[in-house]
Amino acid sequence: MPRPRRFRIVRNLPRINYFKPQGVPLNELKEIILSVSEYEAIRLKDLKNLDQAEAAKKMNISQPTFHRLVLTARKKIANAIVNGAALKIEGGVYRMVEPRRGQGFRRGAPMYCICPICKHQQNKIPGVPCSQMKCEKCGALMIRGD
Repeated sequence: MPRPRRFRIVRNLPRINYFKPQGVPLNELKEIILSVSEYEAIRLKDLKNLDQAEAAKKMNISQPTFHRLVLTARKKIANAIVNGAALKIEGGVYRMVEPRRGQGFRRGAPMYCICPICKHQQNKIPGVPCSQMKCEKCGALMIRGD
């Protein structure tokens, strides 16, 4: 029996989670899913220029796992660009952490909001209080869930 997957630590959710070629109707496009942890690996490695060991440590995963995430993410992004597919960022096994004032990041603390109506949980957007977020399912205002 394989051991359970570790949660990958993510510090930044994408502000925009959908990209598509201009001028092509959505129903004519193939959609490629990039997981949130793949997005975070690309952000740390290619945008922040962290070395593999440091980036893997920030995500709470091994270096080989981090390397696999970067490779799969780059392949998906290249596929979307070269073949004109839509790229959607969503899902994966991850946990959001958010900075506390003056204390850096809380390691491994889940940051999510809960809908008081339908009980749907969704990740908290950094810098936006849950009370200002709407539920993806029913549209009600969310409450803090951690």
